[in-house]
Amino acid sequence: MKVNEEGFTVYHNFPIKELSNKVFKAITNPDDLIHWWPLKCTGTPKVGAEYNLFFGGAYNWYGDVVQCKESTSFYIKMTKSEDDWNSTTFGFDLFEKDDGVTWIHFFHKGWAEQNDHFKHSSYCWALLLNGLKNYVEKGIIIPFEERN
Repeated sequence: MKVNEEGFTVYHNFPIKELSNKVFKAITNPDDLIHWWPLKCTGTPKVGAEYNLFFGGAYNWYGDVVQCKESTSFYIKMTKSEDDWNSTTFGFDLFEKDDGVTWIHFFHKGWAEQNDHFKHSSYCWALLLNGLKNYVEKGIIIPFEERN
């Protein structure tokens, strides 16, 4: 059952105690992404660029940058991944506050149904985004095999 034409969406909003340019780098730079999400990564933060997100084995996924505004927003539309992820889009909107805190409004939209994979992915995003927060704020890198 679909709620609307866009499907279902995962949402997570949270603060990171850092300026938006540093948060933006952590969500767009492959050398930073590998410290909190994929095992390996390539890509350039510009609209139309392709990102390769490699998680090991058959999990060699690709997505295209569909929005990229320096220190403000970054969205990727998945093009080659697991069936439930294909044609979904995830993104980050950044809102810097006066006190040096950046609020992230994260979404992962376009899910066809709220199946077990949707629910598991929502949970995994929460854990991974906490890893992003700890990486940016404290320099903590969780080994890839412990990110679950």
